[in-house]
Amino acid sequence: MRHFAERGYHDARIEDLAVELGVAKGSIFQYFGSKSGLFLECYKKAAHSLPKYLDCPANIRDKGFFEVLRYWLVRTEHMLHEDWIPYRVVLIGNYGVELAVKREINRFLIADDPYGSAAVVRFAITRGEVRSDIDTAMIASILEWTMERFQDALLTEELDPGLFPHPGDPEKAKIRIQQFLTILRGAIGGKAER
Repeated sequence: MRHFAERGYHDARIEDLAVELGVAKGSIFQYFGSKSGLFLECYKKAAHSLPKYLDCPANIRDKGFFEVLRYWLVRTEHMLHEDWIPYRVVLIGNYGVELAVKREINRFLIADDPYGSAAVVRFAITRGEVRSDIDTAMIASILEWTMERFQDALLTEELDPGLFPHPGDPEKAKIRIQQFLTILRGAIGGKAER
């Protein structure tokens, strides 16, 4: 994971990794089939190492779905510093790989739900905080896509040079987080939330 995190997908070389690990290049291909196969396994490990939505403190969960989202958005930069390598591998998988690898990443995300998107949406529906007239999988997809892109934009100027001030201005980031949650609440919030 570190090799991909430091070099990116396209600049990572199996030859260099084999030398670093002290193994034959063929051994890596024997186990993973290709560079893309190795990266996919690194991506899976990285995604599973990051917290799920409902891994937040109980007092935050008790406040509800949108407070859970706020908790993770506010902690975005802190999570990056705590888990730089897995976060970077996930970021590379989201933006810096070939379409065929991205397709496999998407299949993994749907099958494994490593961030617990479906669980947090079910949690919100039972509390009446999220619309129940839309398929749960659709809401989970909206949540995954928008939260992921928004968190990436909070951290990465090259992905979003205009929406957020960089380096981050905490007050402006706080306002943007509130605006994001207001828009999301309007789109998927239950009747009491809209």
